[in-house]
Amino acid sequence: MLHLLQRPLEAAKPTRRTFLKMSAGTVGGLVIAMKLPGVAEAASDSGEFIQPFVHIRPDNTVIVLSKHLDKGQGTATGLTTLVADELDASWDQVQVEFAPSNPAVYANTMFGVQGTGGSTAMPNSFIQYRQAGAAAKAMVVAAAAKDWGVPAGEITVSGGVVSHASGKSATLGELAGLAAKEEVPSEPALKSPDQWVYIGKSFPRLDVKNKTIGAPNTYTMDFQRDDLLVATVARSPRFGGTVKSFDAAEARKVPGVVNVLQIPNGVAVIAESTWPAIKGRELLEIEWDDSAAETRSSDAMFAELKDMTTKPGVKVREDGDVDAALAAAEKVVELDFDFPFLAHGAMEPLDVALHYDGESAELWLGSQIPTIDHNVASTILGVPFEKVTINTRWAGGSFGRRAQADAHPVAEVCLLVKAMQTAGMELNPVKIVWTREDDMAGGYYRPMSAHKIKVGIDADNNVTAFKYNIAAKSIIKGTPFEAMLMKDGVDHNMTEGAHDTTYDLGVFSMDQSYQETQVPVLWWRSVGHTHTAYVMETVIDRVAKEVGKDPVAFRLELMKDDPRKANVLKLAAEKAGWDKPAADGRHRGVAVHMSFGSYVAEVAEISIREDGTVKVEKVTAAVDCGTPINPDNIRAQVEGGIGYGLGAILRNQVTLTDGYVEETNFDTYESLRMSDMPEIEVHIVASNEAPTGIGEPGTPPIGPAVANAIAAAKGEWVTSLPLTKAGLV
Repeated sequence: MLHLLQRPLEAAKPTRRTFLKMSAGTVGGLVIAMKLPGVAEAASDSGEFIQPFVHIRPDNTVIVLSKHLDKGQGTATGLTTLVADELDASWDQVQVEFAPSNPAVYANTMFGVQGTGGSTAMPNSFIQYRQAGAAAKAMVVAAAAKDWGVPAGEITVSGGVVSHASGKSATLGELAGLAAKEEVPSEPALKSPDQWVYIGKSFPRLDVKNKTIGAPNTYTMDFQRDDLLVATVARSPRFGGTVKSFDAAEARKVPGVVNVLQIPNGVAVIAESTWPAIKGRELLEIEWDDSAAETRSSDAMFAELKDMTTKPGVKVREDGDVDAALAAAEKVVELDFDFPFLAHGAMEPLDVALHYDGESAELWLGSQIPTIDHNVASTILGVPFEKVTINTRWAGGSFGRRAQADAHPVAEVCLLVKAMQTAGMELNPVKIVWTREDDMAGGYYRPMSAHKIKVGIDADNNVTAFKYNIAAKSIIKGTPFEAMLMKDGVDHNMTEGAHDTTYDLGVFSMDQSYQETQVPVLWWRSVGHTHTAYVMETVIDRVAKEVGKDPVAFRLELMKDDPRKANVLKLAAEKAGWDKPAADGRHRGVAVHMSFGSYVAEVAEISIREDGTVKVEKVTAAVDCGTPINPDNIRAQVEGGIGYGLGAILRNQVTLTDGYVEETNFDTYESLRMSDMPEIEVHIVASNEAPTGIGEPGTPPIGPAVANAIAAAKGEWVTSLPLTKAGLV
């Protein structure tokens, strides 16, 4: 894989100083509506209003520039809602485009670089985009006041129309050119919640129409140009393998194949279109060097992980002498868990297009972290940062897959173009397409992990000790993010949702150990919470049974200092009818978890079929994500998160046999079936808190809620996923 490319990728590694520079000017909304050098005057002359986040065109179209990638989570519509509300534009006139790659202007203020992830889009942008809309409105009003000779305070804006009691009126588009000449307000006044027109209400997403009708050029996979070449890459079937030798004679005979070139991570077949590129690759004869490759099977890797959990590791949290507390306990509950590698399974496999003319470069891709993609392209191609342009496309899903620390798809296409240049080829635009098999067997998985838990309980049935050892490959260790995101050797991406639990569990201790393997790992929807929530919430249920307490009541006892978490738990339990017996043949389980600042509780109701397998009948969810921007989209994200997480716990796993991936398409890595999807109710807590993330928090609770429902039915907790291992699916 592309971790072989250490030199060019290391050159792109951001230093702490660069990180701070890229953060400068973005925190606090300081760039919401600044004058863009060389643009403001031309814009006003053309009658157009251009600011970093808002463009108003003479035809009365309002363009909102989304600094975040929309990969199906509805972010672009959410950001547009914020601007439209403060600008008082008509919803019919607003459109969205992706912002250019420019970290000085469009950085995620929580990361310091331009990027999307960690469910940060709304928390990061709520004030910033509202300020952008408010500033634009103030400039439009100031321009109208001057043009009409009336006080600005007497002018109103509603539905995109600017009006005065004298009868004078104009559209936003008609005033755009004049507004562009006005001074940008440093602190534009924001509406109070009672004045909101769009925020807090459900509106159709802006991307639905084009996706529904299959509009061309929505995704990178659709991208076409008359001179475009398409390439596929034969990569090592074992992670860490390299090309020893290859024979491309038969591949070159395929009509449409233009060339076959070796690049650092494999052999690329370049063709006039996708099909000959795929056919040509099938005919390559490659001998691989596996001397540095991962050749173990999953069983051996799991055995290593489980052994790691029996030994001390890097100390994540230590409240006191947990071993002494366990020794003094009346009884100790012990549980061991293991979780497999998981693929992301996004509907659009990875793809990226590049046009490099020897002096400048232009890329097309669903760029989740443009700053990294931009730096890597600049470094490998040897051109200045300002000579690289990234055209961000809508992405057909990601779930973390497009957020790579090494930007390996961009690195790969850049290295291919350099190889084309060395081979004397004409530098046509070229698109690398990953097939479903490439994507599924290409790594960058949710890490496999093992967990060992010991819980001490005293004679009065109080929890007095909680010892948690976890082992997995670190997502952060060894990447450009290590210096910024790891302190004292601790990777909190692995332990989040456990080390920071708000349950009162007595003396709490947590260690982590890192597995070394060539299998590349990456964030997966809700990251560490995908396994820590399962562990914590099933253990809490198991202990509740041990002490003879109701699972909901027991949780409420343990979370006395977390009112928002308690609130969603009570709401979900109430709406699910927890205080009443389940219908005949039905069994309920509950889980509650906070991730990315949002609180989600889920009650799963299951039935057991005659063959002993499980059917999830209904899920009742309660969510507190602060101020709800678009309730319909919140429900959609929670529903989608439940479906995604449910598919993972029922059947999904990526396994290795002698280093080879076994699951390479949806026939073996099964996505959730329509027949598996339960009825879902989502209840949103009304809140005046700042908005928090919603793209990921619906996923963590579904696994333990189902596991706890199974335990209610069968008396045993599933501790090794997926459920197929236990014959429950």
